[in-house]
Order: sequence, then structure tokens, then C-alpha cells
Amino acid sequence: MHSKTLSLRTAAICLILCLYNLCSTYPVFAQQASRTVTGKVLDENKQPMPGVAILIVGTTSGGTTDFDGNFTLSVPAGNNELQFSFIGYETVKMPIPANNNIRLQMKPQTMTLDDVVVIGYGTSRKGDLTGAVANVSSKDFNEGMISSPEQLINGKIAGVQIMSNSGSPTAGSTIRIRGGASLNASNDPLIVLDGVPLEIGGISGNNSNFLSLINPNDIESMTVLKDASSTAIYGSRASNGVIIITTKKGADSKLKISFNTTNSLQVRTQTADMLSRGEFINIVNSNGSDAQKALLGTANTDWNDEIYNVAFGTDNNLSFSGKLKNIPYRVSLGYYNQDGILRTDNAERITGNISVSPGFFNNYLKFNVNIKGSLNKNRFANGGAIWAASTYNPTLPVHSGNDAFGGYTEAIDNTGTPVTRGVRNPLGLLRQYKSTSDIKRVIGNADVDYKLHFLPELKFHATVGYDYAEGKGKIYVPEEAAEYATTGGRDFTYGPQINTNRLLTTYLNYNKTFGEFTVDATAGYDYQAWKSSSEKYSELNVAGIEQKSIAASDQRHVLLSYYGRLNLTYDTRYMLTATIRRDGTSRFNKDNRWGTFPSLALAWRISEESFLENWETLSNLKLRGSYGVTGQQDGIGNYNYLPVYTGSQSGAEYQFGNAFYPTYRPEAYASDLKWETTTAWNAGIDFGFFNNRLSGSVDFYTRKTKDLLATVPSPAGTNFDKTILTNVGNVDSHGLEFGLNVTPIDTKNITWDMSFNATWQRMKIQNLSLVKGTAITNTSVGPTIDSYYFQVLSEGYEPYMFYLYHQLYDEKGKPIEGAYADLNDDGEINSDDLYRYKSPSPDWILGFSTSLRYKKWNLGMSFRANIGNYVYNGMAMSTGAWNTMSYNDYQLNNLSSSYLKTGFRERQFLSDYYVENASFLKMDNITLTYNFGKIWNCFNLNASAMVQNVFTVTNYSGVDPEVPNGMDSSFYPRPRIFSLGLGLDF
Repeated sequence: MHSKTLSLRTAAICLILCLYNLCSTYPVFAQQASRTVTGKVLDENKQPMPGVAILIVGTTSGGTTDFDGNFTLSVPAGNNELQFSFIGYETVKMPIPANNNIRLQMKPQTMTLDDVVVIGYGTSRKGDLTGAVANVSSKDFNEGMISSPEQLINGKIAGVQIMSNSGSPTAGSTIRIRGGASLNASNDPLIVLDGVPLEIGGISGNNSNFLSLINPNDIESMTVLKDASSTAIYGSRASNGVIIITTKKGADSKLKISFNTTNSLQVRTQTADMLSRGEFINIVNSNGSDAQKALLGTANTDWNDEIYNVAFGTDNNLSFSGKLKNIPYRVSLGYYNQDGILRTDNAERITGNISVSPGFFNNYLKFNVNIKGSLNKNRFANGGAIWAASTYNPTLPVHSGNDAFGGYTEAIDNTGTPVTRGVRNPLGLLRQYKSTSDIKRVIGNADVDYKLHFLPELKFHATVGYDYAEGKGKIYVPEEAAEYATTGGRDFTYGPQINTNRLLTTYLNYNKTFGEFTVDATAGYDYQAWKSSSEKYSELNVAGIEQKSIAASDQRHVLLSYYGRLNLTYDTRYMLTATIRRDGTSRFNKDNRWGTFPSLALAWRISEESFLENWETLSNLKLRGSYGVTGQQDGIGNYNYLPVYTGSQSGAEYQFGNAFYPTYRPEAYASDLKWETTTAWNAGIDFGFFNNRLSGSVDFYTRKTKDLLATVPSPAGTNFDKTILTNVGNVDSHGLEFGLNVTPIDTKNITWDMSFNATWQRMKIQNLSLVKGTAITNTSVGPTIDSYYFQVLSEGYEPYMFYLYHQLYDEKGKPIEGAYADLNDDGEINSDDLYRYKSPSPDWILGFSTSLRYKKWNLGMSFRANIGNYVYNGMAMSTGAWNTMSYNDYQLNNLSSSYLKTGFRERQFLSDYYVENASFLKMDNITLTYNFGKIWNCFNLNASAMVQNVFTVTNYSGVDPEVPNGMDSSFYPRPRIFSLGLGLDF
């Protein structure tokens, strides 16, 4: 196979060389009267430029310069102008002089990131894009205290939804591009950092926020690939879109030193709506037993005040960039430290980044070496304190006045032991729990680009990348703490877990203009291997006695890829992009290991047609259409197609006589697992008016996912578990995206920019049965409360709809306890009356940003809105019934204020009463900046004041209308952040 691949590669190169020689030597046949024009073309360094395309204006004839930059053309009579073009240089048109000899020095294109967009395995001009691609550069990033890169573009791009999972500085985010395409497999987009695709998931000590190990201040731009045409080049990992992160590089200039610092205070916003102290006492005195009344204290404790505090944060970055002996470089250091509003919560990060970009042989050979390192130190607060603070008796003091349980007031039985299922002291849960972690990460990549001297249109590119991460942690709870009073506390370490990601990318790129045609072709090969290993460890109490053991883990997988892309442009008006990728993964058996993922896109720049050339207000009008197939094999495990046996842990051996023997239990598996594939269509239009001061795009897309990777019930007796991950069914989705950018005012002293985006999307499960044609199944999914599921996957419906009973109400609109609608009219209320009601997914996602500059002042604001999303208020349900007041004879618990409206005695787990419309409008940030300009002729200074999470407008009664999975249960509130920033440039 190797020799066959080699021969094909050799043949391709020979074919390109033949084409080159043909084009370079092809004579330009003139009419009977013609003249010979000669000349030489030089680059910006006055070096000869071979391969420059020359067009005789008014014809389709021309030629190219030779190895020494020389050319000779026979030009027909009547043609008096030549056009010179070369990739990366400004196109030049010039008249033929009287002496018929031309000496031309070409200039490099002065392109900014607004002109050029980083795409998969290359770059492209924005105007030449045929797919649904959005780019946000550093000047348009969200500002303020940014802990993780994805927060930089939140609300900036249509079709992209980014939600922080909680208000903790250690929390990560959920990112969805066009809603995701899968059910049980991953819906996370592929993240590509400087050409290195990153592994999805986390690491010990940082499971929820792996991206936070990257310093947001080092990022230059973020590009989002949304449709199948733009993502198919990444094949099997692209069904959920791709985010390409490009970091800052060295500048071709003198030394530049930049320092910026942002310091902030965070305060809590909304907390769970519980009874006030007065309401609590009145309810107990009115409805409680004598024993319950006796449990009332005399203290007045606001438990939320005890567990939350004003949190300080600082983010500092120093960078050096310039050119040292003709080698561009950039070196940066960053320090970030953020306390959480929940006491004892903290995230600390130290980062370093080195980038060098040397070029040789007049930049025919270029290198780009990047090394990014980070050290994270986290302290995790005990999240159970949030629930405890909401429900703990507000008439009890924080401290008991004695030494038991560290001096914290706890509910104890008549033996002095903390009561079973009792709520623990909220502050004690925080102060007596110490969970820390240390994570090291190094991401390195070396790129080489070589333009062949004998054929400069052909470029060879190679990337070698390595991502190493190591995480470990420690948990300590003193033996006197009530949380583990009966087992002697906790004192153990876990890890290290080591993750490695190795990458080799090689490709050839051919770019040449033939008259009105431009050809840009890429063909390449990728090898990527991942490994994640962790050691066995035991949870020990303070005395060193094992309480639980966790087995060692060794997870590996490999991906091999071959891919190609062809971009054709004719007369800058008509564009075609075709890609194909073939991926092989170790996650499937040899018969299903390889998948092929093609795409095709067409674009027509209508604004350059002759019939619109007199419409001066029109700057751009382009139609786009694309089709493509992408795959999915992430989030399903590495060995699900193999029969795997799991060894028993200590304490679970089988006794035979007087001896105990470990056992091995088989895991469920599906030997015929294969690729989940998504077929997508996209139609779009880009427009611009008034020199693009009014511009935007509209896209409509449809996606069909087949061979869905989903966990569904397995037929009895066919496997080793009642559910199994296998390929089953189809999911369809479609949506509409709209983006608009407007600059109403643009003068010397005033500039006003606005941007707006809107997304509408729908998703439906078409089939979810192992056997086609069988009865429709309902698969319970999502978070649980006391073993109750609240969401379901059902054929013919949107995923993750709530599956509940329809609540009945009396004539005054008060819900009737235990009264539900008999939806199937069989005369009884049972599970057959459950129905699918609403979805956590919004109908519309909106984003709006505005920036107003007046001289040296700048005011910026960002807003987001969701319309049509619903949330199950699990906190109100779990604490909104009288019987939740006491789970034992020794403790009173506070109730949700919803109890005052319902009067429920028992919790109504599956009542749709608790599903609320959670549509919202959020002002994410407001920023005021002043640029002082040059200070003491030494440095530039700018200062800014910012507020993040400014306000939320919603009818939702819970803590936050934007919660993971649409379930609100003891949610860590997102803080409001007040920041001051300073930036200095030397």
C-alpha cells in the first residue's frame, strides 16, 4: 500500500510539473500584426519572482515568468495592457511602454485578519469563501474577566450557543454549533489550536474546563466553521462544527512590549427563592407539630450571606514581540487568579507562550514554532453547600458553642451522631472540605512551509504537534466534620492522569492563476494518536483506612486521514470548492473502520456582474450553496466494539471456602459499531451596501444524521446490560441564521458600529428503534432527582423534551395536589398519561453588540437573548412541599416560596407545573474605555471600566433561566463582575 501511495504522489507531482512547463512555454499566437514584449518581475526585496501569472488584458492569453523572473510575450496589435498576479501579492495592471520592455517590482498584499480567514488546512479571503464561515478577531472579542477562550465570542456569531455551566471560576462551558447533531455521542465542536486538533474532554483535577488551560489573551482570532462544506475537510470529527483558534505571532517590526491588567470584584446575583425567616417561623407555628415547633431557634442567620462573599480576581499579561536578526518572535507571560463567590472556590493559572517564525531563501522556506505552557492550581468548593444554604434552618446559629464537629451547628440524634440524610451546616461544608488540584499542560507545534524553487506555485506544508497534560489532586476532610463523621473523614490523593495527543500533518498546496481561472488545490495526510492513563487510587479516611477504590485506566485511540480540497475561481465571480476526506479510526472494528466524507460548494459573486456594475450602493452580493457529509466517533468510548471484562474491586470478591477471589464481569458491547454520519445542505447569501457599512449574511441549513450513536434498551437476553450503545435511527434538523453589521456613523471623531445575529433551529428524532417498524420507544435521559427522570427521547419529537403529567387546577388557578389529566381517557392515572411537554432548547437565539467611539472614548455593550426555552424548576419542586420540612425528627428544613402558592404536602415530581418559560434577555457586558495616547513620549496608555452579567430580564422564577440541560437544581449563580483594566504599549 505504501508503494502504491508513493507512486500516486509521484505521478501527481509529475503532472503538475508538466502543466507548469506547458503553461510557461505555450506561445501566444498573435494575429498577423503583433509585437514582442519582454521584462522582468521582482519581489519586495528586489529578488526575481518565478511563476508570476501574466494576462494580456482583453484576451484569455498570457504566460508566466521563468526561474529568473523574466518573460517574453507576443502581444496582439490593439492590446496595450498587461496584468501581473501572484498569490500573496497585489495584482498589478500596467500599460505596455513604447520600448516594449517592463521592469516591475510587486508588493505584498497588506491583508489583515479581516481580509483573511483561517480555515481547515489553509487560509482564504473572506470574499472567496463558499461555506458558512464566521471569524471574530481580537478587536471584536468580549472584554472583561475572561477565564476561558470560548467566552471571547459568546453572542458574537449566529448559530453558535455558548453557556457557562455555572458561576464557578473552575466551571467550563457548553458549546453548541447549530444545536449539535447527535444524541449520545459528543455534541461538542472540534477545537483546532494553531493547526492541532484538541481532544474532547478533560483531565483529573480539571474535568469541566479543559479549554481554560489556554490563555485567552494569547488568541488573535477565532474562526467557526458551520456548514458541511467548510467542516468536511475535518471528516469524522466535524459533525458538530469546528472552532479554529489562532494565537498571536511575532511581528515584522521593532520591539514592542505590551502589558495589560484587569482587576475585578464579583458579587452574587440571584439565589433560590426560599421562605424568609419570618415566613418560615409562621409556617412552622401554623402547620407544625409540637416537636417541630421545638426545633425553632432564636438566631437570625442568612445562610447565603455565610457561604457567599465578594470575590477578587486579577488577570495580568505581559508580551514582547518584534524581530530579532530577521526572525519574528513573540513571548508572553500570563497570571490569572480568580476567587469564586462561593467561599473556598478558586482558580489560578500561570501561562507562557513562545512563538518564532523564521523565513529563509526569500521566504520560500518558512518555519513557525509555537510552545504554550500552563500551570493551573484549583481549589474546588463543596457544591453541596449551595443546597444546604437554601434549606438550612434560618433560626439556628452558625456555631454551636462547643467543639463537636469543628464547632459548627449540626443536626444530631439522641446519641450525638449527625442524623442520617440530614442537611449539613453550609459553612462547615465549605470550611471543612479542601479539594485541590494541579494541572500542567504543554502544547507545542512546529510548522514548515516550503515553496518549491522550481515551481513556487506548489507549497509543501508539515505540522508536528504534541499536547501533554498531567492532572492530580488531593481531598481532605477532617474526621470531626459531620459530612464524614461516621467514616472518619477523608484524606487521599488521586492521579496523576496523563493525557497525550500526537499529531503529524503533511499536505501539498498548489495555487496558480491561469488567465481568468485560479486553481487552489490541497492534498494531505494526517496521523493523530491519543492516550489517557491514570493510576489506581483509594479513597482513604484520615486514619488511612480504605473506603473506596478506583481502578486504573488506560484509554487509547488513533485516527488516520487522507484528504483533498480543490478551489476553483473564474473571473473572481464564480467559485467552486470540493473536498473529500477518508478517515480510519481504531474505535471501530476493521470492517467499519474507514469512512469517506465528501463535500461540494458553489458561490456566485453577483455584485461583480456587468448588470450590477452601475449600482454604486452595492458593495457585495454573493450566493452560496453547499452539500457535505461529516462523521462522528467522539464521546462513545474507545473499546465499545470489543468484549471487555471489568475486574472487581476490593470488597467485591467471591468467597470460595475460606478464600476470596476477584471476579470479572462482562460489559455490554456492539461489535458492529460504525460511523455516525451527518449529511447537510446549506444555502446562503452574503450582502454589503455603502462600501460594506451595511453588511450581513443569511443562511438556511438542513441536516440529517443517520446510524445514530445512541444508548437504547437492548432486547432481553441479547447483551450484558439492559441498555446498549449502538447505531440506531436518524435525527433531522434545520435552521435559519441571520447576521447584520452596520456602521451608521463613521467620521474622524465619531464611529458607531452595531452587529446583530439571530438563529432559529429545529431538531426531530426520526427513528430510535433497534428493529425498524417496532413500537415507538421512550428512552429516559437527562438529570435525575431521587431517581426520577424528567426528559425523554422519542421518535417524532424534539430531543430531551420534558416527559410529565399535565397538572390540573381549581377554579382559582391553584394546582390541585396529585390531580393530573387522564390524557388517554382510560379512567386511571398512570405512566400512560405522561406526555411530552416543551423543550430546553430555545426557538430563537439572538445576539446584539454595539460600540460607540467619540474621539478617545469608546463605549461598548453586548446583549444576548433566548426565546422559547423552558426550564424545569427542580429547586422549587424539591423544596416546595410540606413534607420536605422534616426528613427526620431532629431537623427543620426551609421551604421554597412556591409552597405559599401550592400548599403541596408531597413533592409532585412529574408535574408540568414546574416547567417554566425561561426566555430571557441578558446584558452580558458594558465597557467604557479611554485611550490616553502617548504618555511622556514613552508608552501608550488606555484604561477601561467594565461590568459583566449586568442584568437579566425574564419571567423565570428560579436562579437563572440559562442552566445546563434545562434543569435548575441547586445552581451555582453566575456573579456580576465589576472590573478595571489598564493597558500599556511600549
